[in-house]
Amino acid sequence: MRVSQAVFGVFHHFELAHQLRRHDCLQTVYSTYPWSRLKREKLPHEYVETFPWIHAGLAYMARYGLYPSPWTEHLDYWNALAFDAWMSRKMERGSANCDALIAISGAALNAGKLLQERGGKYICDRGSTHARYQWRLLQEEHDRWKAPLDIYDPRDTEREERQYEQADCITVPSSFAARSFVEEGIPAEKLRVIPYGVRLDAFRPAGEPSPESFEVLFVGQVSLRKGVPYLLQAFSELRHRRKRLRIVGPVFPHMKPLFGKLPMEHVEVIGAVGREELVRLFSTSHVMVLPSLEEGLALVQGEAMACGCPVIATPNTGSEDLFSSGKQGFIVPPRNAAAIRDRLQQLADAPLLQSKMRTAALQRVRHLGGWDDYGDRWVQVLREVCGQV
Repeated sequence: MRVSQAVFGVFHHFELAHQLRRHDCLQTVYSTYPWSRLKREKLPHEYVETFPWIHAGLAYMARYGLYPSPWTEHLDYWNALAFDAWMSRKMERGSANCDALIAISGAALNAGKLLQERGGKYICDRGSTHARYQWRLLQEEHDRWKAPLDIYDPRDTEREERQYEQADCITVPSSFAARSFVEEGIPAEKLRVIPYGVRLDAFRPAGEPSPESFEVLFVGQVSLRKGVPYLLQAFSELRHRRKRLRIVGPVFPHMKPLFGKLPMEHVEVIGAVGREELVRLFSTSHVMVLPSLEEGLALVQGEAMACGCPVIATPNTGSEDLFSSGKQGFIVPPRNAAAIRDRLQQLADAPLLQSKMRTAALQRVRHLGGWDDYGDRWVQVLREVCGQV
């Protein structure tokens, strides 16, 4: 079985590529990043082909705080079309033939169709909820906070929905994401849930939280999608003499005005950090909170658990597929600051519970087996879709 992949940048697809190579079925990974960036993923160059011409410009704009913007909406869309056309040309020349193409959503509508015409299978891999469900939820939240959406191009949603229809199979990383597709009318039998893994070699305990303080951590894009205002409200009501909330990740433009209206006492907005520093922050925090309204399956949850950090998250983060509420952390309703506050207070008041949850989080994530289980599940799905069961 020969399997190729198409991805904007990296996402989780290079972890998948390593797994497909482990099963001796990887043919090629097509990416919009240049090789100079992709070589750090440690996949041999012979497996990788790149189309970086537009995405490189987007990365440059992001570096200087110009992403997202109205210009990047158009560039993102043109990047998707050009990438798809480039892969299609390769297939027409016969240099990209394979048994199955796993393409991240938005990447390969025409290339996938062409492969199907040649007897192959096209799998749309969606890392989040159904595109229309996602943007409807985000618009609702931005209206609620009177904040403009940073970026939205309806052409992307329309094109993604055509891919959902065209694909032989749609893969998602969580039950929450799968439910969103069913709610939007996609047959359940077309969906496969394959939860992400964790790099246990990179994420492991590197310290312990101080017994003298209560350290709360948030990691991710600092945006309304991630539910940051509800965390800030909850943290402001937490009773502890030495509490601190550290917010790690890029701050989206719409959040900056909101910071002036939200409680920020004892809050540190750190910005993006490297992996080594992230491991340290996970390891020395008493809890990570991820109150997102919409995710596929947030990788930072497993990474935090691998460092011994319990997690408080909504079911909209994919948490239900990763841990059990009350054992390795807590699952709370979305848009519910009071529920977050109560669980924070419960942990702050009970050092023994903190210790039990740290141990349980480590045991749970090690039981999941890193990315190998993810790879094994993918191969099962590929054999089923390709009729090789």
